[in-house]
Amino acid sequence: MNTKQIDYILELAQTQNFNRASENLFIAQSTLTYQIKEVENELGFKLFERSGKGATLTPAGRQFCTTLRTVREQLKKAIEQAQNFSKKYSDNIIIGLPTRSCIYFLPEAIKKFKEKYPNILITPIFNDFYHPEEFLKGNQDIFFTFDNEMKHVPDTKLFPLYTSKIYLICKKDDPLAKNKAAKIEDLRGRVLMVGGGSPPQLRKLQQEIITSIDIDYFNSENHDTTLINIASDRGICLTPGFFQDYAEQFAWIPFECEEKFDCYLCVHTYDKRESLKEFINILQKIYMAKNKILNL
Repeated sequence: MNTKQIDYILELAQTQNFNRASENLFIAQSTLTYQIKEVENELGFKLFERSGKGATLTPAGRQFCTTLRTVREQLKKAIEQAQNFSKKYSDNIIIGLPTRSCIYFLPEAIKKFKEKYPNILITPIFNDFYHPEEFLKGNQDIFFTFDNEMKHVPDTKLFPLYTSKIYLICKKDDPLAKNKAAKIEDLRGRVLMVGGGSPPQLRKLQQEIITSIDIDYFNSENHDTTLINIASDRGICLTPGFFQDYAEQFAWIPFECEEKFDCYLCVHTYDKRESLKEFINILQKIYMAKNKILNL
């Protein structure tokens, strides 16, 4: 089955009509009919039930198309990336990170790197926290991590990037926004957003607060949901500084606690490319220069 046949199947599944599908595909109806039959013969089962009214997916065809749509989208992205790569670049460094804000100065680093290596592409890929699977499979060259969680993984090496503290986030018109720093007692009587994929250090602090003072709490699914809840006057939250996007929508107040996050870039020890070392060096220099003025 080729990419054209995939397109034919998905278009017919959408329109449920051979004539309309062939028009949308700019091919003859006979060509579409033949190609669908060829695929069904290859697969060994029917994708469509034909009738005078059109074509509807069989149960097997419906299940097949559900997966096929995902495959087609991934294939489209792969082709587009390969086309871009083949025209301009001789190599590609893939960096996995949870959110853009975790390496806020990534664009600046890419610009500096491009000056020395104009033919090498830097590709950011966004993962969930605590999921280094694609990096461990060798599909990513650099992986953002914190607190040495990759320290004991064989054949990997950690490069320190910065240390992130914990901050209280609230609306700018909240009375707490006037504080230069916040402590547990300041949260008494408030609603604290918890959960949302919080790392262990933060969950420990949240639990300590909940059990030590009179405070209500609300489970929030993720950081973006938490920010929406804060903007909706549903509460406040504590978060690592690496979530700071510098959009100035909320007040970020340093929170007095011992918990912090040492953030690293993790690489494979077998990757000896000088370009990779240079890119990490650029990122480290940028953060060394700017750490003092950042909310991290």
